[in-house]
Amino acid sequence: MEKKSTLGVFRNDNYRRLFSATLTSQMGREIGMSAFAFYLLERFGAQPIYTTLTQMMYSLPTLFVFFIVGVVADRMDRQRIAANSDWISAALSLTFLGAVTLGWMPLIFAILFLRSAVSNFFAPAEAAMVQGVLHKDEYTTAAGLNQMVMSVFMLFGTALGLFFYRFVGIQGAILVDALAFMISGWFIRTCKMREQVRCPNGKTTWRELNFGNVLSDFKAGMIYILQNKLLLSIILGFFLFGIVNGGFSVLFMYVTKYKLDPINYENSMVVLSMLFGISIMAGSVFATFLAKKVKLYQMLIGGILLAGALIVFAGFTPSKFTLYILVFCIGLTLGPINVAIGGWMPQIVSPKLMGRVQGWINPLMMLAQTTTLGIIAVTFPRFINVDMIFYGMGTVMLIVAVFYISVLPKLETRRQQQLEHLGAVSG
Repeated sequence: MEKKSTLGVFRNDNYRRLFSATLTSQMGREIGMSAFAFYLLERFGAQPIYTTLTQMMYSLPTLFVFFIVGVVADRMDRQRIAANSDWISAALSLTFLGAVTLGWMPLIFAILFLRSAVSNFFAPAEAAMVQGVLHKDEYTTAAGLNQMVMSVFMLFGTALGLFFYRFVGIQGAILVDALAFMISGWFIRTCKMREQVRCPNGKTTWRELNFGNVLSDFKAGMIYILQNKLLLSIILGFFLFGIVNGGFSVLFMYVTKYKLDPINYENSMVVLSMLFGISIMAGSVFATFLAKKVKLYQMLIGGILLAGALIVFAGFTPSKFTLYILVFCIGLTLGPINVAIGGWMPQIVSPKLMGRVQGWINPLMMLAQTTTLGIIAVTFPRFINVDMIFYGMGTVMLIVAVFYISVLPKLETRRQQQLEHLGAVSG
């Protein structure tokens, strides 16, 4: 596969369709989640536990399917897995629409749980296909583009969710969610990829994918991670990132409604999300150029260190204006973090094992995220306040930064030396 220019990835038809699928599904998901969050805050404003439990329904299912999603992505047809995940999620969104109309919270939570479990199969398969259709020099560019997509929806997702919620109701927003999943699945199915990309380990039938084979493959992924010290160190940091993700998933809602702007919290949430999205987008654009000047691990560590300090400071802010400035600065640091990780991981993970590695990363992060949300659900606002959530998240980021400073530079240097040695031998 020949090298392409920076934005030449969009001349790759398969990547363009995969990118469009991610864009579409994320759009629907953000609109549906944001609209449902506003629905809960308006209907159950005195019971913040419902908002936290909803976020748990997005993270908890990973702990039930983690042992199979990576194996499926590596053993089965990745294209079919990703498309079917989208289409089944669309069907469950329509079921979710009925549950919300009935207003029965146990059924709502059950459907959210099931839909999240199904959607877990999409990311490992999609990430592995992207790795297969791009040149290794394009991984960082693709990571930057994906991060910009995420920032666009941080920028507009909350505002769009509020728009749909106010003008077409929660039902209309959920219908958009379902339609987006269907379109995303169509983009995936129209890709024309080589069998080596779709099935890098050969064709496997569901009958062959028995418990013994699943367990064996899952164990192989674990052994691969344990033997790769650099990969293991990065993944250990991901566990702590899950704690931060758990806090961020409810933080903007809580800091506006329960601290800084109880009356006009909806508008404040939109402003915060837009600032966050703009800053992450700007940070991602900057990171794609910075990655050509510095090593990826240096960009990663620097971003984490700055983000941790800024998050701690945000806990002390007494006004919305100060918080807006700090949130913008935090977003600028998160862009380079995500671009560094997204560009680095495909370089150090074998294409044949990417699904199984992702199958370990996601549950570790979701375990931490779910645990964090559970603690918040039980303790907020009776035992902790919003400021304490900021302090905890910032401290965790600083711990990750210190850990990465102590291990990543020497491990990456060792990896580069090994690659140079192999190149010399093969030459």
